[in-house]
Amino acid sequence: MSYFKDFVIIDDDIINNKLCRKIIEKTYPDVQITDFTNAREGLDFIIDKCTKNSDEKVIVLLDISMPIMNAWEFLDAFDTLPPELKSRVKVHILSSSINKNDMMRAQTNPNVEYYLIKPLTKESIMLIVNVLNKKMGLDTVE
Repeated sequence: MSYFKDFVIIDDDIINNKLCRKIIEKTYPDVQITDFTNAREGLDFIIDKCTKNSDEKVIVLLDISMPIMNAWEFLDAFDTLPPELKSRVKVHILSSSINKNDMMRAQTNPNVEYYLIKPLTKESIMLIVNVLNKKMGLDTVE
């Protein structure tokens, strides 16, 4: 059983969102998946969802380069949220960027768990879930 039941995909590329959704659905058929092409809307959704349900735990897959609000602006806004809400949301950068500056910036941001290179794979999503479950004291999920 996974500790995290909800995934939020934030990427302005609709095709990437569909691909991520398919991979997550095949790997974890019982989770809820919501996707956004606008990071501001994604952040608002996360805040609303986690405020209404104090048990909500969410994995976010966040692209870097997006119009309106990019990943760095998202993370700046996310950082201002209450610690108890932030602790239930695990943000992962999912980007096609192999720019070392982007990787370093993500790695040094305390709100980012992992930096993943697109495309998302079954193995990478399982790694994310298993590592997070282990941190929470649960068994890994095959």
